[in-house]
Amino acid sequence: MKRKLLYATLIIAILCVISIIVCNRTIKKHTVSKLYTEVGIIPSNKVGLLLGTSPKLKNGNNNLYFDYRILAAVELYKAGKIKYILISGDNRKKDYNEPEEMKKALIQKGVPAKFIYLDYAGFRTLDSVVRAKEVFGQNQLTIISQRFHNERAIYLAEKNGIDAIGYNAQNVNAYAGLKTNIRELLARVKMFIDLGIDKQPHFLGEKIYIGSNHETINSTQ
Repeated sequence: MKRKLLYATLIIAILCVISIIVCNRTIKKHTVSKLYTEVGIIPSNKVGLLLGTSPKLKNGNNNLYFDYRILAAVELYKAGKIKYILISGDNRKKDYNEPEEMKKALIQKGVPAKFIYLDYAGFRTLDSVVRAKEVFGQNQLTIISQRFHNERAIYLAEKNGIDAIGYNAQNVNAYAGLKTNIRELLARVKMFIDLGIDKQPHFLGEKIYIGSNHETINSTQ
């Protein structure tokens, strides 16, 4: 019985490793031509989708993922590669508001508030991407995050009928990003499961028109 249990555990472990490898390679292969690191050569889009994260780590230090994403979004905006920035992040708790914190940082860097839209229901990357289309009406996007995050977001976008490219913000060093990179490998497997079961965002709601005269600005849902 112990030997059978050991064999079963080993088989499951092997299958998990294979799943991680296959999912990772599939995403990388299908998104490599959609990623940019130089602002001079990236195509222009009306809207940049800035994926949310917290400005601070649990230990109180600055979150470099946050800082680098802000810099990337500002760079695109000032170069005229995007006109509007849609910030999509988590605001499920009163004392935790990724979109508002990112908006403040963008304004401090010179982006006018009138060109910033907030999506408070971007609880996961899937929610952020699908809501950009279904709520904010965007079929074409420049996604702004670190490369590993952009790869998964672009893949999700394409599977949901969105023509997306990614602008890679600077990444953190390997040591600081170790836990994030491990989580990302697992998130990629989960993404394929979500696609297989047609997982939908937690909320959709009223349409918000970016850049329109009849827009509803900074709606929560």
